[in-house]
Amino acid sequence: MDDYKKLIEEAFGESSEDSDDDDRLRQPEDSNISGESELVFGKLPEWERISEIKGLSLCRDFLTPHQQSTLLASILQQEGWFTDSSHNQAMRFGDLPAWANELSTCIRELIQYSNYDPESTDITSEMDGQDCIFPSTLLNREPLFNQLIANSYQPGEGICAHVDLMRFEDGIALVSLESSCVMHFSRVENEAVTDRKQPEPKIPVYLTPGSLLLISGEARYQWKHEINRKPGFQIWDGLEIVQKRRTSITLRRLCNSE
Repeated sequence: MDDYKKLIEEAFGESSEDSDDDDRLRQPEDSNISGESELVFGKLPEWERISEIKGLSLCRDFLTPHQQSTLLASILQQEGWFTDSSHNQAMRFGDLPAWANELSTCIRELIQYSNYDPESTDITSEMDGQDCIFPSTLLNREPLFNQLIANSYQPGEGICAHVDLMRFEDGIALVSLESSCVMHFSRVENEAVTDRKQPEPKIPVYLTPGSLLLISGEARYQWKHEINRKPGFQIWDGLEIVQKRRTSITLRRLCNSE
């Protein structure tokens, strides 16, 4: 853990985890968007496996509230995205912004320093299978990601059920900001079983602000994902989620991009 913190601090500067600002979500105009990155972990977050779906891993505490504000400031102020409500999506290919590269580095280091020993033969074998957080063949590629899409959703706006385009490689990272939401996963329809009277149940995944969702293998190719934010669909623990603006950042890698 100490080696992990030292490595991140050397790359991005020291964390402000002891500051009172970390306990509340600051407005973007108050955030520091200068050269030094704020995307530093105060403690090592934990991973949650979605047992029904192989290749799907969730880290709820990937970014602190202060780090989320810094990231939002980069998107809204530094990039100037979403200043007009009619513009709710932005894409970048190839050379990503500095903040996106820092985000990619944080994702890689988080996975590498999570609760497994990469020198262990047994665990390494498991990592290369479908039950790992992120397969090592994907984690070790360079660059890890070279395409991003940022979306800004107003209350009630979501995404239809889909599988990401095949022009992108396996291994996708999604960072969720601002409003919580429930993302539902459903199996890709198999023509051989389309005569079933009842469809398979959808698997809900609760995405909180600052969470990181990793999608690979079976989850990437054999499951569709969607976010229906219409009234009655955003329910968690029996309560309907109060919707606010939600911003998401999806990081992917183009096929044949070496």
